[in-house]
This record gives sequence, structure tokens and C-alpha cells, in this order.
Amino acid sequence: MKPESWINERVEQAKQRLEGTEAGKIVWQAMEAHGGLKKWYSNGPLSFRFNYVPLDGSTVRDTYVTVDTWSNKARHQNVADRTQEFGWTGETTWKQVRDSTAFPFDMKFWALTPYYFLGQPFVLDGEGVKLEKLADKSHEGQTYDAVKVTFASGTGSAPDDYYVLYFEKKAHKLAVIRYIVSYPAYFKDGGHAPEKFMELQGTTVADGIELATGYHTHWLTEGEQPGEHITNITVDDIKFDPAVRNAYFEIPDGAEAIE
Repeated sequence: MKPESWINERVEQAKQRLEGTEAGKIVWQAMEAHGGLKKWYSNGPLSFRFNYVPLDGSTVRDTYVTVDTWSNKARHQNVADRTQEFGWTGETTWKQVRDSTAFPFDMKFWALTPYYFLGQPFVLDGEGVKLEKLADKSHEGQTYDAVKVTFASGTGSAPDDYYVLYFEKKAHKLAVIRYIVSYPAYFKDGGHAPEKFMELQGTTVADGIELATGYHTHWLTEGEQPGEHITNITVDDIKFDPAVRNAYFEIPDGAEAIE
């Protein structure tokens, strides 16, 4: 847990930065509507189960995740055997497994990916985040405030990623996440995957913070509507755990660093 004075300073800096633009004001309103940035940081580390199921039968990604919301460090556990783990220290990705098939996917890429979906809009408080208000977007008969999120060069492992977020006009809550994947290990010559359209499927409130309990993902059509349904995601066991210590996110004895 961080001192309250630290939290207050970080929240105030984020508020001033966000309220300086029209797009930022929409994002700040959404943070408030989902429980507030101060509450988000005051609750301590966030843990949840994130089960990503592609509908084409390709690799399922299903792990228990704990994230330090303050510094974006993460630790994942295999659902069937929680002694098999991988994580991100903020500098290094590591794994500690007995079975080479425990995590049959790119662990470095996936270390923070679930968090960047579930943590919206709170993960947008950083200085490397660039926000642009777009024209309103319509979906299923409703009109939404739309904000495009891009990142300054050098921000994170995929600074060319972007999101387009739909927020309810009155309640200011998040309804849709459009996004691309531009992870350099997947796109060595630049470029990105086609844009996807992710609809929130229900929410829950954990310690005063409202977060999604699932998503349906579609390819985005040329008319900016959801096309083919390609992925189902469920999020369970969402809770904040202030008892988790900083050492939990360091590389454990016997673990192997991932290049």
C-alpha cells in the first residue's frame, strides 16, 4: 500500500492533466463513474481470473492474475496448478513451470494484456497516454462519447497500439473497447492486426470499483460495427488484496527469465 499523500498527489496530477482536454474530461468522468481513481489506487493490488476463449478453437488463455495497479507489475498462475507461474517485474518477464505446456502462449505479451482490458478506464492516467475526442459513435441504437487512445513513443512494449473507447452519455460508463494489436514480436516489419470490437458483458463492483465480468470480441466491419464474433472472455474472482506485498512481484527463487 502506498501512503495516502502519494495517492492524493498522483490522482490530483492525473485529474489536472485529464481535465485539460475535452477527451480527458470524458475519461475522468468515466473514472469517477466506475468508482474513482483515488479508490482504485487506495484498494491495493487487483486480482482476478481472466479466461480468453477464441471461438475458432485456437489457444485458450486462462490464468489467475494479480497486478500491482501502482506500478503495473503482474503475476499469473496456471488455473489447474497454481504453483506454475509467470510474471512481469516491470523490467523482466519470468516463468516457473514444471510442464512446458502450462502457458502455451507468449507470456511476455500476455503479462499485462488482461489488465489493460479490465483496468479501463483507470489505466489511462499515465503521462504517456494521448487522448483524442472523436465524433460520437452509435451502437445498437445508442449514441456514445468516443475517445481514441494512443501512446507516446517508447510507452510500453507496443506503443503503436490504440484503443477507441465508447462511454455512455449520461452514466459515463465504458461500454465498448475497440483495439488493435501491434506487438513488435508479432509484426516485425510494423503494421498491426485488424481492428477488433469488444463489447462489455456485465459488470461487478469490487471494493467500490466497477469492472467488467466479460467481453464478446468481434472483427470490426467497414461500417464501424461488430462483425464476426471471434472471442468470448469471462472475468471472475475479481477482488483487491491490500495484503499483497511488493516482494510478490519480484522473480521468485528458481524462476527463469524470459527474453
